[in-house]
Amino acid sequence: MVNQTKNNNVVLTSTKRFEQSPYLACYDRPGIVSGVYAGRFFPLYYGDDPAAKYWVLRRKAALYDVPERPVEISGPDVAAFLEKVFARKISTLKQGRGLYAIACTPQGGVFMDGVLFKMGENRFWYVQPDGALESWLIAHSGGFDITVSDPQSRVLQIQGPASLEIMRSASNGAIDETMGYFHSGLFKLGDQELYVSRTGFTGELGYEIYSLGYDTNYRQLWNHLMAAGEPYGMEFSSTNSMEIRRLEAGILDNGTDMDMSMTPFQAGLGSFIDMDKDNFVGREALVQADRRTLLYGIKCKDVKPIMNDPILRNNESVGRVTAGALSPYLETGIGYVRFSMPEDWEGQRLLLQSSDGNTHDCDIVSLPFYDTEKKIARGLDKTIP
Repeated sequence: MVNQTKNNNVVLTSTKRFEQSPYLACYDRPGIVSGVYAGRFFPLYYGDDPAAKYWVLRRKAALYDVPERPVEISGPDVAAFLEKVFARKISTLKQGRGLYAIACTPQGGVFMDGVLFKMGENRFWYVQPDGALESWLIAHSGGFDITVSDPQSRVLQIQGPASLEIMRSASNGAIDETMGYFHSGLFKLGDQELYVSRTGFTGELGYEIYSLGYDTNYRQLWNHLMAAGEPYGMEFSSTNSMEIRRLEAGILDNGTDMDMSMTPFQAGLGSFIDMDKDNFVGREALVQADRRTLLYGIKCKDVKPIMNDPILRNNESVGRVTAGALSPYLETGIGYVRFSMPEDWEGQRLLLQSSDGNTHDCDIVSLPFYDTEKKIARGLDKTIP
C-alpha cells in the first residue's frame, strides 16, 4: 500500500521485522513518516519544515533520533582482528577515542564505513550504517579469539553551535571544551550513565549519546536532554535537516553515495586508507586500483538534484546523482554526482536531466561545498551564517 507525502512515495510496513525506537513515544504524532536503516525505524518526517529546522541546527541546536547501530567486538585477539578487517591502523587508537574506519571487500570495494571506539583494553564498538556487518565480521573471524555482540544501544545526536553548552548542562559540567573531536567516554547525564562521543553526521559541532541497552531509562533521558537544551533553543528534528547539512559537509552515506562497486579512492576517501598496513581485507586489490575520484559535488541553481537524475555532456550520460537537496545557506540545489569514468570533472559545467525531462545547467565542484578543514565541527569556527 502506497500513499503520497511531502517527502516521497511511502510504503506502509509492519514493525515485526524492524526495531521501533524507544524514543518514539517522546515525539510521535499522526502522519509521521519513518525510514528503515540498519533494521531500525527512524523519523524521516513528522510535519516539520526542513529549512526551518536546518537554521535551528545551524544557529542553535537540533536533537536527532538516529538509527545507526553500535556493534561490540571484544576478546583477546580483537586488536589483531580489527587490523585485518579495517583498512585503517587500529593499534594506535587510545581508549576513549574514536576514528573513522572503512571495511573493504576482497575486491577493494567499500563494504562498510563507520566510527570505531575503543571502550577498553580488549573491547571496541563499531558504529555501523546499514548493512550486514555482524555476519561479515563473523565470516572473517576464523583463527581469532573474538566475540561479536549487540550491546542494544540506541543513539541520539545533539548537533549545532549550542551543543557544547547543552551537554555541559546535561552532564553537570563533566563535558566541557576539553573533550576533543572524536573523543568519547562514559558520563552521567542526570542520574544515568551513558556513552558520549564528540562526533556527528552534520558537519556541525556536536555530540552523540549512546544508551547502555536495558540499563537506560529512555524517557527519563529524553526529558533530561530536552530540559538541558530548552534554554539554548534546542528543538527535536527529523532527519530531513540533517540530510541537507551532511550534503553540504561532504559526508557520504554508504549504500547511497558509495557501495561495494566503488573503491575508497573512487569515493574520495583515500586519505582514510592506510596502504602501509599489511594484510587487511582488500589491500591487494587496492594496490592495483585506480586512485582517481569518481564522486563530486554538484550545484544546480534552478532545481533540486534528485537521486538517479542523469548528468549529461554533449547529450550523453556521463554520471548520475546519488543524493540532493536545496541548501538554504548556499541558496542553490546541491548534491553528489557519481561519474561513470575518471576525469578532471571539477569546474566543468554540465547538464542535469530532471525527471520531467527538462535539462538544467549544473556546475561540478569538489567536496565538501565549504569548511574544507572541518573547523565548524572541531569548534574552531564559531561564525554562524
